[in-house]
Amino acid sequence: MFSSMAHLARANPFKYCTYGCSTMASQAPRSCRYSFEFGSMKYYALCGFGGVLSCGLPHTALVPWDLVKYRLEVDPPKYKGIFNGFSVTLKEDGVRSLAKGWVPTFIGYCMQGLCKFGFYEVFKVLYSNKLGENTYVWRTSLAEFFADIILASLEAVKVRIQTQPGYANTLREAVPKMYKEVLNAFCKGVAPPRMRQTPYTTMKFACLERTVEALYKFVSEQLVVTFVAGYIAGVFCAIVSHPSDSVVAVLNKEKDSSASQVLQRLGFKGVWKGLFARIIMTGTLTAPQWFICNSVKVCFRLPHPPPHEMPESLKKQLGLTQ
Repeated sequence: MFSSMAHLARANPFKYCTYGCSTMASQAPRSCRYSFEFGSMKYYALCGFGGVLSCGLPHTALVPWDLVKYRLEVDPPKYKGIFNGFSVTLKEDGVRSLAKGWVPTFIGYCMQGLCKFGFYEVFKVLYSNKLGENTYVWRTSLAEFFADIILASLEAVKVRIQTQPGYANTLREAVPKMYKEVLNAFCKGVAPPRMRQTPYTTMKFACLERTVEALYKFVSEQLVVTFVAGYIAGVFCAIVSHPSDSVVAVLNKEKDSSASQVLQRLGFKGVWKGLFARIIMTGTLTAPQWFICNSVKVCFRLPHPPPHEMPESLKKQLGLTQ
């Protein structure tokens, strides 16, 4: 097991690349060349599969942290800090309560990962061919637009379960109750998640790609670089998206409030409540997300273009220097 993981960690993103780098492709071993092209339907499908694993698994694993974070945002007087939040939750509801909302989290983020990573690759090819490489905002905004349509309703169910003790304990209990209240209960939070997820995803992809390019000047191990760059990107994601995340948490709890009303009531200081917890959570989420996604690419030997300028160390490693 460990030897196979070590092999994955040593995998190089420039090795055997067949798209946009014919010189390297010609020098790659024939047995290791890719069986499909960059931008093919199989490529998009496998990227979407990587997105399902990379979003669904880490988000589900961090449900306890997510539960306490949301309770911090919606009820600050009761939950005075992240550790106090865990203590109060355990005293009142027990250990099992920390897993509340895991089913809508898993389903919602698996579907979001499929759309986010799958459509990102589609739009990456589409816009890069027409507008050049630096089109992060266009790619991520469109990918997140489709991803949020699926995520928003399940996110609303999850927040109800996590922030309203006694309301419901499972997805099967929460959905009928929310449906009887008003159908809008499932979609009233679509706009705020987009306000949160669009800057989050833009920062997630843009920061990671730029950080990876910088780190490759010092380290040549693909998955090591991916993990470190993913955590750095996660910190910036948390900062730019936290105000909207605070609004979403309150909005899904209060049936009759609008996003503008919640924002006005929380104020500048209120929307930043729980930022530390979100930074830890988002960094811890983003790093394994990119690690899992790139592990899928390495395992299936997905082709992908190299950064604009290959580091000299990798050129020497591949024997491409004179």
